[in-house]
Amino acid sequence: MKITPTRFFPFSLLLFLFLGIYSCKDQKSEKDNIETAEVETEANAEPFFKLSLAQWSLNKPIFAGDLDPMDFAEKANEMGFEGIEYVSSFYAEQIKEAENREEAMQKVLDTLKAKSEEFNVENVLIMVDGEGELASPDKAEREEAVENHKKWVDAASFLGAHSIRVNLFGSEEPEEWKTSATEGLKALSEYAAEKNVNVLVENHGYLSSNAELLVEVIKDVNMENCGTLPDFGNFCLKREGGERWEAKCIEEYPKYQGIEEMMPYAKAVSAKSYAFNEEGEETTLDYKRILKIVQDAGYTGFVGVEYEGEDLSPEEGIKATKELLKEVGSELNTNNN
Repeated sequence: MKITPTRFFPFSLLLFLFLGIYSCKDQKSEKDNIETAEVETEANAEPFFKLSLAQWSLNKPIFAGDLDPMDFAEKANEMGFEGIEYVSSFYAEQIKEAENREEAMQKVLDTLKAKSEEFNVENVLIMVDGEGELASPDKAEREEAVENHKKWVDAASFLGAHSIRVNLFGSEEPEEWKTSATEGLKALSEYAAEKNVNVLVENHGYLSSNAELLVEVIKDVNMENCGTLPDFGNFCLKREGGERWEAKCIEEYPKYQGIEEMMPYAKAVSAKSYAFNEEGEETTLDYKRILKIVQDAGYTGFVGVEYEGEDLSPEEGIKATKELLKEVGSELNTNNN
């Protein structure tokens, strides 16, 4: 029987069609593999920073007597953190009440160091409170505060922590505050430099929350070990009745601007959080915007979780903050690569 082109495809055409179909399948398979790899990369991506737990997040169970501050390292390890940030006031009282304060201090530090090693967490910094006004316009008061802070510099050095965090309150008159803050901070930083410890200033209310002024002070001190600890939420300049804490804030520094101004001098970062929605987003702060500022500054150190909300328990709030940081930090890290 005669074969005609109208009844059968030529062999060359059949081969062309076969190769075309195979090529499409191959391209689809390759595309699927690429998409799968991208999903896996996003899922496995790590944040561009390390995570630490600020002890203040656990202030409620500590004050209630439900958590011994000596067990902080164990608790942080249990919650999946690789670094910890101590609060000096959780240990200061028992040290002050002891007959021999130096021995009591060393006993506390020995225990904290042993616990951090046992539970494999890095001692990041000590947040120092209640040791006097480093920015006091009164020279004698300022010098006394510097002396009071020195033992915590020594403590950080012993624990292997890279920094202490200090407050700069003092005068409410900008120029006077800048002068006294620079003098007090420089004196302490000079001592800390001998111990290979950083002295960091947090935006913690009043003029210390005026990031522009604070950066001027850091520049005036002009020491490598003197820097900032930007806190996402502490930008209140004035509260009702002139109160330092608790009262309603009536004047606030622009927070995103403030974080951006402080980041070039940051040696630690504090991720404050207050409230979350059902999607796990912080409702008072734009975490993606803030962490992009942190990333753009080239920061890759520890970001400390500091939950201060009321709606969740301390543990729930810590976990929510940690998960949000991991999610946004991983996304930004993936996009940057």
